[in-house]
Amino acid sequence: MALQHRRRGPTFTPPQALAAGFALLILIGTVLLALPVAHEPGHRLSLTDALFMATSAVCVTGLAVVDVSTTFSAFGEVVLLLLVQAGGLGIMSLSALMFLLTGRRIGLHERLMMQEALGSLSIAGVVRLTRTIIAGTLAVEAIGAALLSLRFLAYYPPAQALYFGIFHSITAFNNAGFDLTSRSLRPFQHDPAVLLVMAGLILMGGMGFVVLQDVWHHRRWERFSLQTKLVLAVTGVLVGAATLLVLALEWGNPATLGGLPVPEKLLNAFFTAVTFRTAGFESIPTAGMASAALLLAMVLMFIGGSPGGTGGGIRTTTFAVIALAVRATVRGTEDIQAMGRRLPRELLDRAIAIVAMSMAVIVAVGGLLLVTEGHLVTAPGNPFGAADVLFESTSAFTTMGLSTGVTPHLSMAGRLLLTVTMYVGRIGPLTAAVALAQRRRERVNIDYPEERVMIG
Repeated sequence: MALQHRRRGPTFTPPQALAAGFALLILIGTVLLALPVAHEPGHRLSLTDALFMATSAVCVTGLAVVDVSTTFSAFGEVVLLLLVQAGGLGIMSLSALMFLLTGRRIGLHERLMMQEALGSLSIAGVVRLTRTIIAGTLAVEAIGAALLSLRFLAYYPPAQALYFGIFHSITAFNNAGFDLTSRSLRPFQHDPAVLLVMAGLILMGGMGFVVLQDVWHHRRWERFSLQTKLVLAVTGVLVGAATLLVLALEWGNPATLGGLPVPEKLLNAFFTAVTFRTAGFESIPTAGMASAALLLAMVLMFIGGSPGGTGGGIRTTTFAVIALAVRATVRGTEDIQAMGRRLPRELLDRAIAIVAMSMAVIVAVGGLLLVTEGHLVTAPGNPFGAADVLFESTSAFTTMGLSTGVTPHLSMAGRLLLTVTMYVGRIGPLTAAVALAQRRRERVNIDYPEERVMIG
């Protein structure tokens, strides 16, 4: 009796599914944002600009080629907000939610994809973690929206205050820098309530729910996982050091902190240090900052948020592994040690690959932008320079979202280039490479002779 084999449709690996899911969501968002009903009367969004804005929203970046508050209608703003929420939660979290709502069984393949998307160390408990992430995200955003809405009552009518509170709570927690004021958070640079609530939402979203859940359940440092300890330690050091550096670099700058009283200098320096890493909000003008402060911003956004969080960059844990490996090399020890634990060597290999690929993408995109947008740099009297273009490419790839003002002036080629850059930056350079590679990798059992080369 002949055996009949049922042909199965093509299956995706977790990285491929992640990449395809984000691409599909961007496509849907582009179509919706291109509809006339999504625009204010007298405004028209081209398909290229709709694609850029949809990508920026899904990739929780915040770069914008148009002003959100004056270009989009209420429908367009809600679409943009839903894209941010979907992009922040992640494709696999939304897919898991649909499985749970429809009562379908979540199989091993789906669990593997969820593990990849959430940055979880184990497949065990990923469904429960997904439920926690969805419920926790909505709860935190609701609390943030309530606090912001109450404060916005001092500035806007009740209905507008509620709408602004919801919008900015969602964009802050998802580390997307979209705003409805046309001036980001500069109108609130004197308001500690608004800036501190926004900073708290940005920090929590950037750390990720794996860390937040660990902190919530264990509440004692010695009981935290190593990942949680590294994320909290690196985040604290980066924010603290960046706050001091922003104060030092911008203290007397009349365009930023110079005209503020000391308490407000401290407040805005702290908020700037927080937003430099993962979000695209500003309480002081980025375009007015000193070159050294912009360099600091590029370093911080390159490091970015944490695994499973809504921030971009190489991630805090990647930075920690590299730093710990450097320390081990300087000390002459073979093992990479952290807080009483030994890290496996393959983590260093992955960290080096992520850093190398990220730097390559940023430099390549920056170089291409200098070609496509050369007129912005060479035109007489133009305020932009090569550093602004490199800042733009770094911000797009790390999905941080700040700009010195270059974005609205980009050509179509430049906008399409940054669109691809934001997409690659969101799904991760290593994930993008794996998604495009063969699904099956065979181990080659060949031992080549070892030979040393000189380095350094």
